[in-house]
Amino acid sequence: MSEEARAATVAAPWGPLELATTARGLVALEVLAPRDAFDARLTSRLGLAVRRGPGGGSAARALDEAIVAVEAFLDGRPATLIALPLDLGRPKPWDRAVFEAVRQVPFGRVTSYGRIALAIGHRGAARAVGGAVGRNPIGLAIPCHRVIAGDGSIGGYGGDWWGSRDELLTIKRRLLELEGVTIPARFQDA
Repeated sequence: MSEEARAATVAAPWGPLELATTARGLVALEVLAPRDAFDARLTSRLGLAVRRGPGGGSAARALDEAIVAVEAFLDGRPATLIALPLDLGRPKPWDRAVFEAVRQVPFGRVTSYGRIALAIGHRGAARAVGGAVGRNPIGLAIPCHRVIAGDGSIGGYGGDWWGSRDELLTIKRRLLELEGVTIPARFQDA
């Protein structure tokens, strides 16, 4: 059997989460993504057929595990999502380094784009880190919502994905609130 990606939709408080797995692990997770656009983007990125609905095989088992992990995360229980295997594919080395550093930010904590740059040995590369964070294909599991601006403001969320800037920032705030993180009042509308 040729390799495939399995995909599903999970309900979140703000709207749909689209997620997909391969036999190696979670390969994509996006907020507010239209299903057909998500599947097309995934096919383009991976060069794999995307299947939905019940099925067998390793990718389907990984999808079942990912759904449980995402639902638990949304219920405030992050352990399963933190431990979930990821399939990063072949990102550029810079992006991989940023994704790995972001994945190390603990539940309930935040860091800045500049601190991520410093952690991967590239002091002063906060903007480049922001670019990589915006390309993160596996939101929540690579918790880019935990990366904020160095001045304590919320920064951005979702790169050029789906939804308006305001919708995406509202989701980022809600995710941080779920984790017990409050952005200072002076930055609530930033």
